[in-house]
Amino acid sequence: MMTILSIAGFDPSGGAGILNDIKTFHSLGEYGTAVITALTAQNVKRVEGILPVDVDFIEKQMDTVLEEERITHAKIGMLYSPEIIKSVTDKVAEYSLKVVLDPVLIAGSGGLLYREDVVDSLKKKLLPQAQLATPNIYEAQALSGVQITDEEDEIEAAYKIGELCNVVITGGHLDGNDVLYDGSIKIIEGELIESENVHGSGCSYSSACAVYLSRGYSMEEAVQKAGIFTKKSIEHGLKGTLNQFWGRE
Repeated sequence: MMTILSIAGFDPSGGAGILNDIKTFHSLGEYGTAVITALTAQNVKRVEGILPVDVDFIEKQMDTVLEEERITHAKIGMLYSPEIIKSVTDKVAEYSLKVVLDPVLIAGSGGLLYREDVVDSLKKKLLPQAQLATPNIYEAQALSGVQITDEEDEIEAAYKIGELCNVVITGGHLDGNDVLYDGSIKIIEGELIESENVHGSGCSYSSACAVYLSRGYSMEEAVQKAGIFTKKSIEHGLKGTLNQFWGRE
């Protein structure tokens, strides 16, 4: 059993953020630890408020967990401010963590989860240290400056973000196909699923990517397996996911 770290915000509805990440790690047979970067008041329909955690306390959480646990891989989600991004980036470097970055900018309900100056800070500081970034098309637009309306736009955006790190742009808001750039472009074929059970699906996907990368899978294999896991999670919810995926692969 591996120990994986989630560095993300807290969603009290349990569908996204830290709680989702821990459920995903557990469903895939790994042990989850967590550092909370922000508290949110939200549900699947709206974000009512955000309270960022003090930067010094975020660092204290990371130091305390990492001095005790042998952790090599982490998933990073909501960071909210440039100050938090700088702090987390410094700690990632200090502990030589291999990270999957889910650049959480907009909640599934449409609520903003970041300050306006966060995008530049992500591009300058954290993206160059990430093993993989997993933006959806809206987050990819913000990071690349490319307006995405079709797969060709996804590819162009992937090339631009790929100048900073490996990236997979998820296609759940487009045609279902994911676009991976890890030195070359690869189209990971998928399908759209008619379901209301999608809150936090991006968190599930990025957390699953972190798990599979920690097991030594190639980038392409990891994102393919994470896509299958996320699809099954949407189709069956937590109960179905636990029944189908419990244990290591």
